[in-house]
Amino acid sequence: MITRGLAFGGDYNPEQWDERVWKEDDELMREAGVNLATVGVFSWALLEPEEGRYDFEWLDAHLERLHANGIAVDLATPTASPPPWFTLAHPDAMPVTPEGVRLSHGSRDTYCLTAPAYRAAARRIAGALAQRYGDHPAVAMWHVHNEYATLCWCDHTAAAFRGWLRARYGSLDALNEAWGTAFWSQRYGDWEQILPPRATQWHRNPGQTLDFSRFFSDEVIAAYREQRDAIRTHSDRPVTTNLMLPGYQNIDLWALGREVDVVAIDHYPDAPGLDAAADAAFAADRARSFAGGKPWLLMEQGTSTVYNGDRVLAKQPGEILRHSLAHIARGSEGALFFQWRQSKAGAEQWHSAMVPHAGPDSRVFREVKETGAAVARLAEVAGSTVTAHVAVLHDSDAWWALNSDGLPSSELAYHPALRRAHRAFWDAGVVTDFAHPEADLSRYRLVVAPALYLLSDKGAENLRRYVVNGGTLLVQHFSGVVDEHLHARLGGFPAAPLREALGIRVEEHRPLARGERIALSDGSHGTAWSESLRVEGAETIAAYPTGSPALTRNRCGAGTAWYLSTRLDGVDHAALVAELLDSVGVGPVLAGLPPNVEVVTREGEDCRWHFVLNHRAEPVSLASSVHDLLTGGPVEEVPAGGCVVLREGRP
Repeated sequence: MITRGLAFGGDYNPEQWDERVWKEDDELMREAGVNLATVGVFSWALLEPEEGRYDFEWLDAHLERLHANGIAVDLATPTASPPPWFTLAHPDAMPVTPEGVRLSHGSRDTYCLTAPAYRAAARRIAGALAQRYGDHPAVAMWHVHNEYATLCWCDHTAAAFRGWLRARYGSLDALNEAWGTAFWSQRYGDWEQILPPRATQWHRNPGQTLDFSRFFSDEVIAAYREQRDAIRTHSDRPVTTNLMLPGYQNIDLWALGREVDVVAIDHYPDAPGLDAAADAAFAADRARSFAGGKPWLLMEQGTSTVYNGDRVLAKQPGEILRHSLAHIARGSEGALFFQWRQSKAGAEQWHSAMVPHAGPDSRVFREVKETGAAVARLAEVAGSTVTAHVAVLHDSDAWWALNSDGLPSSELAYHPALRRAHRAFWDAGVVTDFAHPEADLSRYRLVVAPALYLLSDKGAENLRRYVVNGGTLLVQHFSGVVDEHLHARLGGFPAAPLREALGIRVEEHRPLARGERIALSDGSHGTAWSESLRVEGAETIAAYPTGSPALTRNRCGAGTAWYLSTRLDGVDHAALVAELLDSVGVGPVLAGLPPNVEVVTREGEDCRWHFVLNHRAEPVSLASSVHDLLTGGPVEEVPAGGCVVLREGRP
């Protein structure tokens, strides 16, 4: 456990303020119920004002003050923002864009992760912090870096990339075969000829770009391990780093999840209202899945931050609580924010905070206090679990592969496909896991593969075996068409073992024109994409006007495999998902509630807690009077825009 009960608080940057404000912070943190503060994320210039000379006295004082106030500390390494002296001393450690432009100091995240000087400086300050604070009673957790990592295409990166490729392929012949360099006269005769996929005339080599993404992910994880191990030399407290979902970071999140002690995420919705609520569930379900049974924590959110194109929208009244409880309901061990006090100056002075510019006499701070009180009342749910019976397949290789140049449509983006799949389950009131296509899927009744463009032989066989053993699988268009080297599957799509489970053979991809809508034989409509395929044992459920199958179903062993060769309209997709859920006996936890009432269950040894989040503008009645942890008594309805947490199984 990071804290007693659930964690509540956020990033705290006392160096931006004076003693008068610190005293007010002490009082307001007690008032808000803060019990965990992330400290030092962007403090490198103060902690190490000159190379190798440290100043920890100011941090000593703040850790002692927080500890005396009953607040635990998530102590950060400040390596996401190197100080000016580092830039001047090591100009080669500044990042270079694909176009060859070297960036200058002046923002955060301005470093090259592969530069030896940067890595050495990062290890050094992580070790120095751990040596001083490794057993400090205030420190409950370590927070390595912040939202890894800036991509770079410099010569340091080129050298590191070549080293990674040597280790992966062993020989140039193997690399040339994997990358298909016989095309466009790209065959390499010397390792030194290989560069990162920098800006070039037209399409870049897809194998090169995929391997560069894999390489940089491994580089990020190696950099994290270096700091983590430097910390562990002096401290036994858990170590983590924060993930910025859904696709901000070029990281294999399954691999990083295995390295951290606690999976931590930042969540900032990119649309308001109900879409923001659905996106919170999407982020939370991914975090829980990447944790793989470890604890996970909402490390950052905004009290009033919704990124929406060229606007930053405010959250509506009640959303601070609902968004916080949405993450806790799905397994988070607390709810934290960026940041405690809104900055009066600097690049993020308009980023919302727990204490806004208006001060504590404000709607935002009143809702922060309400949320803190609610989190405190939920202490008994800490350490409980969430069980899902359906899963959406997620693979970073498939994501990176869909970033390749030269694909037949621009409407094949990876994360939007994952979001559509997850949103259909969220709308149906069903909690969803994410799973890797090569993982054990036996605990799931239903598995959906919305965007598996790249699928390894092992993954294809795993999906076939899942169906044979009794699972229900839905595979969507343009899946299983290339292998792990981005080589097209020959002889028909998808990969042979999966094709056997599906009982179909795709012969031709036929993208639709932008805005084109095609009517299917069952009255549904497809958009964006279509395919020419034939059944090889499967049953046609819906067909294109040409008679070619569009949606198929196949019995294979003890299970059922569906194939959808187009993107269904929203209503039609929801109807298909409803049919699939009904076929496997999965539905909402609490029946009879209207749409847009979210229900998620956490389970303990002898108790269950139903989180009911009402995203509607009117109150919703419950079937019976049940004890609510938030009010401490029985409730018969959920207020408009409100929340209840119903305890079941323990008096």
